[in-house]
This record gives sequence, structure tokens and C-alpha cells, in this order.
Amino acid sequence: MALLVAVLVALAIAAALAGRYPIALADVAEALVRRLTGSPHQTQIDTVLFAVRFPRILAAALVGGALAAAGAAYQGLFRNPLVSPDILGVSTGAGLGAVLGIFLSLPVFAIQLLAFIVGLATVALVYTITAFVRGRDTILALVLAGVVVGSLAGACISLIKILADPYDQLPAITFWLLGSLASLRNADLAVAAPLVLIGLVPLMLLRWRINVLSLGDEEAKALGINVEALRIVVVSAATLMTASVVAVSGVIGWIGLVMPHLARMIAGPNFDRLLPTSMLMGASYLLLVDTLARTMARIEVPLGILTALLGAPFFLWLLARGREGWS
Repeated sequence: MALLVAVLVALAIAAALAGRYPIALADVAEALVRRLTGSPHQTQIDTVLFAVRFPRILAAALVGGALAAAGAAYQGLFRNPLVSPDILGVSTGAGLGAVLGIFLSLPVFAIQLLAFIVGLATVALVYTITAFVRGRDTILALVLAGVVVGSLAGACISLIKILADPYDQLPAITFWLLGSLASLRNADLAVAAPLVLIGLVPLMLLRWRINVLSLGDEEAKALGINVEALRIVVVSAATLMTASVVAVSGVIGWIGLVMPHLARMIAGPNFDRLLPTSMLMGASYLLLVDTLARTMARIEVPLGILTALLGAPFFLWLLARGREGWS
């Protein structure tokens, strides 16, 4: 854990130094001293650090940690290493809300709010559908309902893209769906961070029950766990975290799939250790990817492209290496 914290701090320092306007480490230290002492003397370095890079570093850590935590919760709940936070359609639903907001030319805050609401409503619809198929395996019903609702939301997104203005709205829709932290503001962090914390608290308080739930429904019931209630709480908490960060960053894939899987190989299946390990690894990974996205080319590369290019081969390697199975 100490090593993961050190890696995260090192990546944060590197992200503060790198960019179109390179900054020396000594200049960063001087800017921090000026801010802590309340010095009225402000330089261009202060503006770059406190208005652009530090908020973006915090955003990358928040989004990556939230997606990885939600992925760890979903993988334990569904007892499957191939599960990601968007298995129930929350990311696709949030994407539909944002695309609809862009199509209607709403302000940025309204677009984010609509993405958040539609993302939550998508998972609520999945649970409503599952309630009508009692008698079947609950996990299987949730997954199938999530696939159906997610496909429907994806079809609606495609329809809106066809109807959108190809010179104005369509580029904005495409860029949002690929994920980016470029337009994130301090106000966005102030709204998203408390929602992530609200979703994280139940996962921390119920971590030993989540361990029991990973044994299977029958075993959990035999140990006195209210399986249905616990599943609703875990899904609601993970969905809240995912929807809150996707609403401000766009759809960023692979983090909630690969990082919890890798964290399980390092820290083991105990959710008490798995959750913080996944969060630290997810925060570090997205911070690294975001730094590459804004420095590797003349124009900024969308995060969804890089996470897929880096995550897909790495996950295939993990699957080929994990021949002993998943626990």
C-alpha cells in the first residue's frame, strides 16, 4: 500500500511538471509556498498549476479511483473478473443523457446533470426489469437486462448522432463519448467528489459482508446475510460513483475492468484490502494516461482511446497468465 501511494505521488509530481509549458520542480515548490503563505505575488506558473494542472491531477485521481472501486465492487458482487462498472448500463445511460443535452444545446452544467440522472435511471430500469423475471438466477437476470438496456441506450445515441449537426454538435458528442478531463473545472470536482464519497462509504462499511456475498447467495443466506438488500446497496453505491464521474469526464473504459483484476492478483480477494488497492491503482493509471494524452501529440488524445490501447493487450496478458483461475 505504501508503494502504491508513493507511485501515485510520483505520478502527480510528474504530471504537474509535464506539459506544453514545462515547469521545474523548484518552481512548483515555490508556487505551493506562495499559496500556503497567502502571498499576493502571483506568476504565470501559479496560474498554470492552480487553474489547470492541479485540478486536472485531482480529477484524474478521483475518476480513476472511483471507476476502479466500482469495478471491484461489481466483480465481487457478480463473482466474475470480466465485469466492469458499466455492466448494468450506467455508462451508456450517462452517455445518452450527455448526448441528448449536447443535441438540445444545453449549458455544460445541464449536460452533466442530465448525464448523471439518465445514468442512474438506466440502472433503476434494469432492476425494474429484473423484478419481473423472478424464479430465474438474479445475477443472470441483472446481466441480461443490463445488456438489453445498454444496447437500447446505445441505439438511441447512434440515432442522435445521425440527427446532430455534423459541423457543431457531432464533434462535441464524439469527443465526449471518448472521455476527457480537458474541460473539467474546480466546480465539477466540488460536485463529483462528495457523490463519490457517499458511494464509497457503504462499500467500506459493508466490506466483510461483500466478502461473504462473493461466496454465493446460498452460503451468504446461511450466514445470516440479507442478500437482496445487500446487493441493492452495493449496486446503488457503485452506480452512484460511476455516474457521478462519468457525468463530468465522459465515458472512460477499461479502468474498472483491468485495475480491480490486477489489484486482486496483488492484494488478494479480501475486499478490505482489495478496495483501497484498486482505488490507488485506478487513480495512478488514469493519471498516467491523462499525462500521456496531453503531452504525446500536438493535439490532446481522448482518454478512451488510450485506455483501450493500453488496457486491452494488458488484460489479455492477465487472462493468459491467470491459468490457476479466479477467486
